[in-house]
Amino acid sequence: MQQLTIGAFARLTHLSVKTLRYYHEVGLLEPAMIDPDSGYRYYRPGQAHSAHLVRRFRELGLPVADVKAVLAAPDQSARDALLAGHLDRMRRQLRQTEAAVDSLHRMLEGGPAVTAIEERGLESGPTVSASAHLSRQDLASWWGDTVAGLRAIAAEAGLEPTGPVGGLYDDELFTQDAGHARIYLPVKDSPALDRTGARWELPAGRFAVALHTGAHTDYDRTYAALGMYAAGQGRDGTGPVRERYLVGPLDTPDVTRWQTEICWPLAPAAGRP
Repeated sequence: MQQLTIGAFARLTHLSVKTLRYYHEVGLLEPAMIDPDSGYRYYRPGQAHSAHLVRRFRELGLPVADVKAVLAAPDQSARDALLAGHLDRMRRQLRQTEAAVDSLHRMLEGGPAVTAIEERGLESGPTVSASAHLSRQDLASWWGDTVAGLRAIAAEAGLEPTGPVGGLYDDELFTQDAGHARIYLPVKDSPALDRTGARWELPAGRFAVALHTGAHTDYDRTYAALGMYAAGQGRDGTGPVRERYLVGPLDTPDVTRWQTEICWPLAPAAGRP
């Protein structure tokens, strides 16, 4: 059987010798034979097809572990499912990149971060809710799954929503890149709410509120405007920042239509309880 040296195999696959050695070490592309005396690696010409697949998968950003799973898939449908999941992640990353570029353009053009800030008291009330301690990088995917799950719980129990989905985020999510987050859906109180096992009472509070329009990647500018407003009045409050999703990713894929109220907790003004 014809054997190719690693150098010859590198030429016909356009994978460097260093890369082929790495793929061997991680179990992604095994040589056909290794000389026991010299340690030289040899490949079969027929392995070029697998090498070409690996090269293209890696060019698409597919992690090594996922490439191994794709190549080991038992059938075409399993392979397609793995690739579809990666393509979905790539599309999300592309949308995030485009949103970041748009945000940078707006900042360079000097556009205002926030149009208006108002003070508002938000009342307590019953909700269906879920919480978790998670890393900041996992927040977006957890958010989408949790919102969909809460809406399904409310629909199955016949609960009537009384406001938009909201979220509360502890400071540690921003200062330590990991912390506690809670998503809630306000609903009309009823015996069915208790049976869901997801009941949570939303606390009341007074907040500085600004309407954020557009992608969530621009939240930092709205947060900054609200934080400076609260600090400027000496009323920076305690407790998590609250977000209320009037229009969000599950409502429309058009990020320009997303609307979120950012609610910054306020301490009482001097002379007020």
